Amino acid sequence: MDTVVVSTKYQVVIPREIRASLDIKPGTRFQVFRYDNRIELIPVKPMRKMRGFLRGMDTAVEREKDRV
Repeated sequence: MDTVVVSTKYQVVIPREIRASLDIKPGTRFQVFRYDNRIELIPVKPMRKMRGFLRGMDTAVEREKDRV
């Protein structure tokens, strides 16, 4: 597990292995959330890149009676 340090400007460096595996480039935008006692960074992706990301999802789920 990598650790990072917050700079005097409140900046952190994302470790190289994580940047490479998530294809993070300079200028990548993130949504920042506080979740319980941690910070989560979610990359913001253009809608065009999101096309087909649910392909193959199992839609045969049991639904509530008022949703049929």
